[in-house]
Amino acid sequence: MTIKNGIVPAKYYEVSYKKSNLITNLLSLLGKIKKHPTALIGMLTIIAYILMAVFAPFISPYSVKYSDLSARLLSPVWSGGTWAHPLGTDQVGRDLLTQIIYGSRISILVGFLTVLISASIGTFLGAIAGYYRGTVDTVISRFADFLLSFPFLIFAVGVMAVLGPGFWNLILALTFKSWVEFFRLVRGEVLEEKNKEYVEAAQALGRSDGAIIVSEILPNIFQSIFVLATLRMGYMIIMEASLSYLGLGVPPDIPTWGSLINSGRNHIFDAYWISTLPGIALVILVLSINLFGEGLRDILDPRLKVEGSE
Repeated sequence: MTIKNGIVPAKYYEVSYKKSNLITNLLSLLGKIKKHPTALIGMLTIIAYILMAVFAPFISPYSVKYSDLSARLLSPVWSGGTWAHPLGTDQVGRDLLTQIIYGSRISILVGFLTVLISASIGTFLGAIAGYYRGTVDTVISRFADFLLSFPFLIFAVGVMAVLGPGFWNLILALTFKSWVEFFRLVRGEVLEEKNKEYVEAAQALGRSDGAIIVSEILPNIFQSIFVLATLRMGYMIIMEASLSYLGLGVPPDIPTWGSLINSGRNHIFDAYWISTLPGIALVILVLSINLFGEGLRDILDPRLKVEGSE
């Protein structure tokens, strides 16, 4: 674009900025989700799990620290057990339903915080690298490629082995590598968006680089970031359960689905419910998150529908 005598051509004032109002977009998105059965089922299931985690003290039949050795290894109610312990008890007499309900708190919280922090870091670095390119882009991209060379679980196990078990150590171990996916997505999207007319118009009007990135570009790629965050949350929940299963997650006095599955592995034949039922709870949540994420991708990226119909 050429600017003669300091005057910006009129056509650039007439460019319709593709600004996005987040509240309007979210309301529109909810309307589309209602028409997408898979996404709707996934979303409702996720909401049910979140409500279960938030109101755990009110809906769980016992305290999280409840234990009765005289009631150890009781069967679920469908296998001859009692309604006092509908899902049975474990080897130390803890009510399994209570442990599963409280275990959902750690899984959901770890998944949410890990994705939130990773998305924030990855979006910031990706926007900087994609917009400015040059040395900054090269350094960050090479570091991201270095992290990608390690399998995620092995890398997380190594970090936890150094840091030791703990809630925030677990968050740090998962975040240390998971920001890379968001970085690569945002970098590619920013590279594409920065050459469009609405960005050139903002530059011609004298807006700062920070304002252009935050107010112009990011609102237009928010949908892609949101879809990736949804899909990655399910993966982070699996990683948390895997580390807890290995004894590298949160302290053992805090119930998690991974530690419950691990505690029942020696009773898989005589008390299958200790490992099986937390595993089922984990599978349902992760499957629901994936269904919701795939549904969002169908709704927010019409190109996929075109490619799938060809």
